[in-house]
Amino acid sequence: MSDAGLPPAEGPASSSRKNAVLAITSLGSLMVAVDSTIVILALPTMAGDLHAGLSSIIWTILIYLLITATLTTQVGRLGDMLGRAWIYNLGFAVFTIGSVLSGLATTATFLIAARSVQAVGGAMVFAIGGALIADVFPAHERGRAFGFLAFGWSVGAILGILLGGVITTALGWRYIFFINLPIGVAAVALGLKYLPITPRTATRFDLGGFVTFSAALGSLCYGAIEAAAYGPDATNLACVAIGLALLPVFVVVELRNSAPMLDLRGLRQRLLGFSLLAGFLQSLGYLSVVFLLTMYLQGLRGLSPLNASLLLIPGYLVGALTAPWMGRRVDRIGPRVLATLGIVLMMAAVVAYSFLSLTSWLGFVPIISLLSGVGVGTFYPANNTAIMDQATPRTFGSISGLRATLTNLGTLFSFVLSLSIASASVSRPVAEAVFLGTTGLVGNVGAQFLTGIRVALLGSAVVLVVAALLSWSRGAAPSTGVPAATSGTGP
Repeated sequence: MSDAGLPPAEGPASSSRKNAVLAITSLGSLMVAVDSTIVILALPTMAGDLHAGLSSIIWTILIYLLITATLTTQVGRLGDMLGRAWIYNLGFAVFTIGSVLSGLATTATFLIAARSVQAVGGAMVFAIGGALIADVFPAHERGRAFGFLAFGWSVGAILGILLGGVITTALGWRYIFFINLPIGVAAVALGLKYLPITPRTATRFDLGGFVTFSAALGSLCYGAIEAAAYGPDATNLACVAIGLALLPVFVVVELRNSAPMLDLRGLRQRLLGFSLLAGFLQSLGYLSVVFLLTMYLQGLRGLSPLNASLLLIPGYLVGALTAPWMGRRVDRIGPRVLATLGIVLMMAAVVAYSFLSLTSWLGFVPIISLLSGVGVGTFYPANNTAIMDQATPRTFGSISGLRATLTNLGTLFSFVLSLSIASASVSRPVAEAVFLGTTGLVGNVGAQFLTGIRVALLGSAVVLVVAALLSWSRGAAPSTGVPAATSGTGP
């Protein structure tokens, strides 16, 4: 593979290179975030237009999370092997193609397949972004850099929510995917021009780990979603059982592999292991909350996608403004206190959301979202800095991929568990009617479904308590950072 057209990454990175890498990775974060939030708000509209039920249309989210969860670590490794800039640019291109195909979908099956293509590209972008930042920023500057990466994510989430409501209401849901085309083209052009070449590391693809991990997650998710949508039966219960049985098989395969897909041995290193687990549990406990709020606002309260989006924007806006400032604080005082504080704030917001009723003043939603926004803007730059500071230049891609895998894995199970818990409170037809935005469910049925949402939110809060305890228990980070500060691949 030729490296023509890409600037080399030898010696200390200049300020212009740092700024270019930061801008491109933030754009990637923004693009992926736009698509994640924009799809959630459009789900009821897409389901109606494509004549799809709950179990079908929910896979437009789950297939994306499933594929990114299984690919991100391996993609991070490919970045170490083949060059991170090449994988990152290819990811943008694949993501853009998948977006266009999603917008052209005429059936739920077509849309799910197109989202699969999109997920492959998203995995590349998500896995490599953190490694590219670690390549050019020394340890004492990474907090600020990851703060801007979180800023890009929050801005993308804001645009996704706002554009999701506006575009779905005014133009139709297909255009929520078509907007990625100009962004993707611009990102690939910038990446080819500015992203640096990084040294390549000899390693190999973990086929055994990839197959068992994918089979376990796919079987678990399929069984759980089918059980939530249609009720438990022999088939979906068998899928759940097979998935659970494959998890210890995967662990054994990884522990016996000298170059595993997920280096489970690394979790024994307290600072790295606890930081990774805190990120996983934060995703598990928090990242389906916007999905639950969408069911509450559109299903139970009868709001349009646009009006629902306007209530969710303030929190993301605060998160976007908080992240860069908090990133600078991380560089000064370390990640432990700030990461833990961020989780505690998110937990408080989730508990507050659980008190919403069928007649609550809707102004409480944006007020509570301000609390969660500060939490998100505080946690991500701190925790990502703690993780990447434990990597070396040779393993930036692998560690960044592992972080992304655990985050996606937590998000995937977050949606599965939240949907299952919320749907269990009422009959399946009613759960589907609420999800699809049917109004007039404010009587006993609406109250029952609201109880399910509350239980799911409180369960999320419990998970966040454990995440906060792990975050604090990781201990203080070494003050000297990692060898990246003197490496030939970084500053």
